[in-house]
Amino acid sequence: MTEVCVVEGDWASVRGAAMPVRFRVFVEEQGVPEELEQDEQDATARHWLAFSGNECVGTVRLTTDGHLGRLAVLPAWRRRGIGALLTRKVVDHAHRTGLGGVELNAQTHAIAFYEALGFVAKGPVFEEAGLPHRHMYLTSGTDDHA
Repeated sequence: MTEVCVVEGDWASVRGAAMPVRFRVFVEEQGVPEELEQDEQDATARHWLAFSGNECVGTVRLTTDGHLGRLAVLPAWRRRGIGALLTRKVVDHAHRTGLGGVELNAQTHAIAFYEALGFVAKGPVFEEAGLPHRHMYLTSGTDDHA
């Protein structure tokens, strides 16, 4: 994997670095409406950013109720393990802090990525922000979503 440094922080401390990555991936590349990309959960979520030198190349968040979201890696940095690294940081934090399971709404093209990290898909495909998604979860071993 490419050498990256992962930084964890609150929204106030990481917004300036995270938003350009999220805007590039979600709004410009995927066509998510700009007004839907940022929401009120950013302020209370924990955020992780992947840096290569001074450049933020990826970001993800974990909401207070255990939802992983806004995982975005810049196109030139994909397929280098950055998304998996960020996802593992979130899962480790959730388990360490007693959140237990982690849930997410995966774009359907990313289901295999999350399955490789141990997540399980549940329920039908649904639309979110104009894109097809499926709910997925990863348990701590003590809770059951079946």
